[in-house]
Amino acid sequence: MGPGQSTAGLGEVLGAFASGVTLVTVADERDDIGTTVSAFCPVSVDPPLVLVSLMADSYPAELLGRLDRFAVTLLAAGRPGARLMLDGVPHRRGELSGALIPDGGLAAIECEAVQRLPAGDHLLVIAGVAAVRYVAPGGQPLIRFRGGYPAVGTPSPA
Repeated sequence: MGPGQSTAGLGEVLGAFASGVTLVTVADERDDIGTTVSAFCPVSVDPPLVLVSLMADSYPAELLGRLDRFAVTLLAAGRPGARLMLDGVPHRRGELSGALIPDGGLAAIECEAVQRLPAGDHLLVIAGVAAVRYVAPGGQPLIRFRGGYPAVGTPSPA
């Protein structure tokens, strides 16, 4: 949008884009931090690269601005986002990142940041996939769509 143009309605447009939900976790010297992220995408298979987009003024973005290693879990339907870290869900600690990796997702990877790009009010982190920790044999993805988390195949509300 050009200078002086209104962004009214942009939230609705962006909310109409269905996106899978991930849990990005990082361990710093004091604590384990996790945040749900729907702006995650594969970038390249060779070399294996992914992209994570975080609000630039968030604590997770601050951490990934200075720490290179983190984990990403692709969340399964029926597992409400960040509560995965709080509800006693079994987890493991990433061998490379030290980050918590909850069980019960569709897949989990450990990553190492290779490039950081400020982009408007977000920080884009491009990372190499250092390890695949697990891939579930089945399950449905957790999807964010129009501010909610509908089941895959469920008609959207009018």
